[in-house]
Amino acid sequence: MSRTNNPAARRAGAVAARAVLAVLLLAAALPLSAAGSREAAENTLTLYSGRGESLVEPLVEQFREETGITVNVRYGGTSELAVLLAEEGSRTPADLFWAQDAGALGALAQEGRLAELPARYHASALPIYRSSTGRWVAGSGRARVLAYSPDRLDESEYPDSVFDLTRERYRGRVSWAPTNGSFQAFVTAMRVAYGDEVTLQWLRDMAANDVQVYRNNTTQVEAIAAGEVDAALVNNYYLLRFLAQDPDYPVAQRFFADGDIGNMVNIAGIGITARVDADSPRRRNAERFIDFLLSESAQQYITDVIYEYPVTDGVERNPQLESLERLLESAPQVDLDSLSDLDGTLSLLREAGVL
Repeated sequence: MSRTNNPAARRAGAVAARAVLAVLLLAAALPLSAAGSREAAENTLTLYSGRGESLVEPLVEQFREETGITVNVRYGGTSELAVLLAEEGSRTPADLFWAQDAGALGALAQEGRLAELPARYHASALPIYRSSTGRWVAGSGRARVLAYSPDRLDESEYPDSVFDLTRERYRGRVSWAPTNGSFQAFVTAMRVAYGDEVTLQWLRDMAANDVQVYRNNTTQVEAIAAGEVDAALVNNYYLLRFLAQDPDYPVAQRFFADGDIGNMVNIAGIGITARVDADSPRRRNAERFIDFLLSESAQQYITDVIYEYPVTDGVERNPQLESLERLLESAPQVDLDSLSDLDGTLSLLREAGVL
């Protein structure tokens, strides 16, 4: 066989050989690359969280460390994320939605945006925190309370009902946060219990009684301490966070009379989006996250650090929280799945002139 003495031809042949080799190597690597990408995708979870990052990121990080699953979190307001999920529909990248209240979860469940969950989750939660739809599960509980100044609100002035706050003696002394999601969920509960007409009248009467308006629960508790107001409608855990920093913080809190709608119990809960295939790795990862959230260690963190009520048995309650027995005595009977009509509540708040 003759060999060419042409240098250009030899160089061209070498280049061609290298090109063939590169193609062969690339072809061999593609299955490995695809397998690696598939494995990475299967080991990933996307969470939309209406819960504040400062509160729950330590839990998310603990889950990452324990499982090795990559969790991508999009934080935002619960209502904002619920609207986004509805707009995205089956195109949403979210596998899980962790909401601040039952109303948003109920609305998404009604629209078919949340998948049905295994029965074990509902069996593990205490009855007061359960969903009748089977499409979300509570991760923690909280109660509405009246925060007040023990120096300026005499015991003889303690109201028995949230409806009493429209009386003349409370004029200009009470605050609320009408743009706050927790307050709006409470108004929704009042609508469910008493109807729109009664609720609208209460809102108007409160406004006429010079109720003071604040941005959120935290600023209301601060306003009591600063002497700006004497009482406020808030969730139970905000004051407890102040007391953890200063045991002499000059604010106290209490329930209204047992069964009053002002003592409404709500939840922060979680659901799996309907776009996640039932037998997929992402579904298994999503269920692992819910299992973790309901685990003893996560529930203990929720009560010890966030000052919310654990939703499962066997968790030592933070002693600063009222007992479960007391909570059950005080709470009104409210079906959490009935709190889904946020749009109706917003319309009523606007009609009353408080939004």
